[in-house]
Amino acid sequence: MARDYYGLLGVSKGATDTDLKKAYRRLARELHPDVNPDESAQARFKEISVAYEVLSDPEKRRIVDLGGDPMESAGASAGNGFGGFGGLGDVFEAFFGGGAGSRGPIGRVRPGSDSLLRMRVDLSECATGVTKQVTVDTAILCDVCIGKGTHGNSTPVTCDTCGGHGEVQSVQRSLLGQVMTSRPCPVCGGVGEVIPDPCHRCGGDGRVRARREVSVKIPAGVGEGMRVRLAAQGEVGPGGGAAGDLYVEVHEQPHEIFIRDGDDLHCTVSVPMVDAALGTSVSVDAIIDGPTEITIAAGTQPGSVVSLRGHGMPHLRSGVRGNLHAHVEVVVPSRLDPQDTELLRKLKEHRVRDSVEVKSTRSTAAGGGLFNRLRETFTGR
Repeated sequence: MARDYYGLLGVSKGATDTDLKKAYRRLARELHPDVNPDESAQARFKEISVAYEVLSDPEKRRIVDLGGDPMESAGASAGNGFGGFGGLGDVFEAFFGGGAGSRGPIGRVRPGSDSLLRMRVDLSECATGVTKQVTVDTAILCDVCIGKGTHGNSTPVTCDTCGGHGEVQSVQRSLLGQVMTSRPCPVCGGVGEVIPDPCHRCGGDGRVRARREVSVKIPAGVGEGMRVRLAAQGEVGPGGGAAGDLYVEVHEQPHEIFIRDGDDLHCTVSVPMVDAALGTSVSVDAIIDGPTEITIAAGTQPGSVVSLRGHGMPHLRSGVRGNLHAHVEVVVPSRLDPQDTELLRKLKEHRVRDSVEVKSTRSTAAGGGLFNRLRETFTGR
């Protein structure tokens, strides 16, 4: 069933070109994505843009008045024995260089493209979420002509080069005979219309480039390479068509202490040899929790890992937090004063059961420890 293009614009079938323009401009001011971000309004704006495109084209409007829909791929209308072509003349065109055999004009009002913006975010902002103001440079709706592209009350006219078809045809001779090819009209660019008196601000494009501030909400738990979508904040299309989306890609900045592995955080804790032997506690300034105590048990060995459950990064969707892993590095003093030396000698004499052992380095060389592998992965060292 054919769409009611007149009803979409709120005009009668006897509406003049001026009536159509007034109705479209009135609705565009209410429904354009730059004015009304609601998704239903965006869908309605696309519908009225198509309706204006159809009714402002004499040939397409004639098909509508005959009960057909020129935007349907089949091109057929109800109750017409010639499939919606409107008579023998149009049937002739369909077979010999026009009508259903050609692509037809592409339409002046077209949807806009998406835009991509890269944003640097530090680890604490990824953990807690943040709202930032960013400057974007995109095409926006022309505020003078409201997308119609014409100056004042002037109107587009049918292109003389292509006759409104949006394409030109040429015939070439080949070994197989004559070959007819079609290409977009070089004068109107495939639109089928030209604007003799274009808008002085946008030059007939219906849009202008401008810089504007956009508020971007980065949710907690995002990571490197993830994208945040802002609907209808991208490029406005030619002829004031619906805007595309804006995607903000997150680039996570390295942290001076923590290395991220999914939802887990890793850090290194350097513990003096005596503290590793006797046990101690270390305060770490965690990303979300602030100062956090890490208990180093007595007898902790080099390369040991102390894990704190639920002190890592939040998961993007569930909010469940990962773990914080502290990799213990035991520091052996390189310089000793006479008193320290004497104390260590007494300790050695007391612990006669301790002895030097020679072991294979195969396991150490192959593994290198979890944190060393993480460090090599993230730092390349």
